[in-house]
Amino acid sequence: MILHPTPMKLPTGADFIANCAFARLPGTYLPMPPNRRTLPILRGTALILLSLGLAACGNDLQEIRERGEIRIVTINAPTTYYEDRNGPTGFEFALAERFARHLGVQLKIDIAVNAGQVLGTLTRKNADIGAAGLDVTTERRREVRFGPPYMDVSPELVYRMGKGKSKPRRLQDLTEGRIIVAAGSSHAERLRELAHTVPGLKWEEREDLAVIDLLEMVQDGEIDYTVVSSNELAVNQSFFPNVRPAFSLAPAVDIAWAVRRGRDPSLLQEIEEFFIRLRESGELDSLIEQYFAQVGQLNYVGARTFIQHMKKRLPEYQELFERAAEQYGFDWRLLAAVGYQESHWDPKAVSPTGVRGLMMLTRITAAELGVSNRLDPRQSIFGGADYLSRVRERLPEEITEPDRTYMALASYNVGYGHLQDARKITAKQGGDPNLWADVMLRLPLLQKEKWYSQTRYGYARGYEPVHYVKNIRRYYDVLVWMHRRAGEPPADTPEDLPKRQPKSFDFGPSIL
Repeated sequence: MILHPTPMKLPTGADFIANCAFARLPGTYLPMPPNRRTLPILRGTALILLSLGLAACGNDLQEIRERGEIRIVTINAPTTYYEDRNGPTGFEFALAERFARHLGVQLKIDIAVNAGQVLGTLTRKNADIGAAGLDVTTERRREVRFGPPYMDVSPELVYRMGKGKSKPRRLQDLTEGRIIVAAGSSHAERLRELAHTVPGLKWEEREDLAVIDLLEMVQDGEIDYTVVSSNELAVNQSFFPNVRPAFSLAPAVDIAWAVRRGRDPSLLQEIEEFFIRLRESGELDSLIEQYFAQVGQLNYVGARTFIQHMKKRLPEYQELFERAAEQYGFDWRLLAAVGYQESHWDPKAVSPTGVRGLMMLTRITAAELGVSNRLDPRQSIFGGADYLSRVRERLPEEITEPDRTYMALASYNVGYGHLQDARKITAKQGGDPNLWADVMLRLPLLQKEKWYSQTRYGYARGYEPVHYVKNIRRYYDVLVWMHRRAGEPPADTPEDLPKRQPKSFDFGPSIL
């Protein structure tokens, strides 16, 4: 608990410094104003502190405002901070950006490799706040001070679902399997605690593996189990369809920002007030929903929804798609598929990250394209077609169709810079950087520190553009199929949809 002493009216100079030296130091609380007996002692102590240059009265919040900048240390991860086509994004970045606006200062982001480096950066006084989805644990409390919790997560034991793979029910079931967790993580700390009560429980800790690596190893059968936080599993679940949670290793744990020990309470107090406002306004819940919703696939339910929207929504915008496609050299059904992937053909769609409209244009992109109203269907559709055309034209000439369009779509989703990074990795690994089939295999590597640390644009949620392109190709294929079967009744259920595999998709004569 943070104790905020009642302000005391003392004379200026040593008397005031004395009060600060004791009442404002972290972990101390002066319940009563100094009396005549204690005041000389306080005065003397304050003068000693002043002579040593300790500045016990320093106000961190005031210092940050005078500096005009708040320094946040985080990590590159889908649950914290990364860059996409819209620029910097991520749950922790969204919170940090709002906190900087709340203070009226600029935001400076520093990147650490893992939670251990985040805590080290704080203790070395190279950052003001650690905002990296940090679990509040006993060991970490010895190193830093935590602000108010803004979310709770559970440590999930995950396994690979499949034939011959039984779901573990308790910790004792894990003694025969191979477990790897990230070194320095709260999960490693928790396993050390549990090992005292579960004989034979063994695991490995690896510094070179991130969450995405561990989930991939479980998916591929390289290891039997790992432990990840429930929010990390939520944002990655759709990328690893065979990975499933078995049980929680512990009850839900708090997630909070951290500041270094030894700071005065002013910054923590402001953080607490900030999160109270964010929670009361409902904005915190909206951000959690936005950043931790699972990435959708075209499954049975999704296919049924697509059919319904194709009947009810598409007719209103089909002519606009056709006209935009003619102007920018696309098949209108491709543009319609992009529009559905972006907004489900909802012209008033808005996301907390600032993209909006039927084609979900960013404010910056819209301004570059001359789009004055992103919520206007015509401006959004023509703007989206214009932007996709520019991205396609920007690609190197040696990339031919249909790979050219696939890569343009990936760039529309993840950003041109990240696509180029993936192409360079493809070439480095001996693949063909001009073939989508090769590049799509390397895009997920942008989520791995080993690879994104070597790139110009850094971390990206590389699985997303892969699924993005696959979904659009699926939507496109259904639209082509529906409009080629003139005179036949439209599909009413997912079973009526074409059963072709993604590798057989094409974009028709107007694209090729």
